[in-house]
Amino acid sequence: MAEEEKTVEKTKQRADDNTVFIGSKPTMSYVLAVITQFSGNATEVNVKARGKSISKAVDVVEIVKNKFAKESKVKDIQIKTDRIKTNEGQEMNVSSINIVLAK
Repeated sequence: MAEEEKTVEKTKQRADDNTVFIGSKPTMSYVLAVITQFSGNATEVNVKARGKSISKAVDVVEIVKNKFAKESKVKDIQIKTDRIKTNEGQEMNVSSINIVLAK
């Protein structure tokens, strides 16, 4: 029972965070996620991506800005490099981006 409560708590935190994590789904899936966040009275949405997904994150933000929520603006862009361990025990650098889109 305690394990279920932790999972529900993590899901609530993520939903309340107004963050869209970009991955391998089609671009329009993430556009819909951002629009849904704005429809739910969010004033800001964080669009986060790492590695090869960074260009898709930029595409998502541009589509939202130019087609669906024309009143939205890019409030902030943060870039960084994360060091992650591979399955072989090696460490490698992975670039990441966080784009804050404000309505």
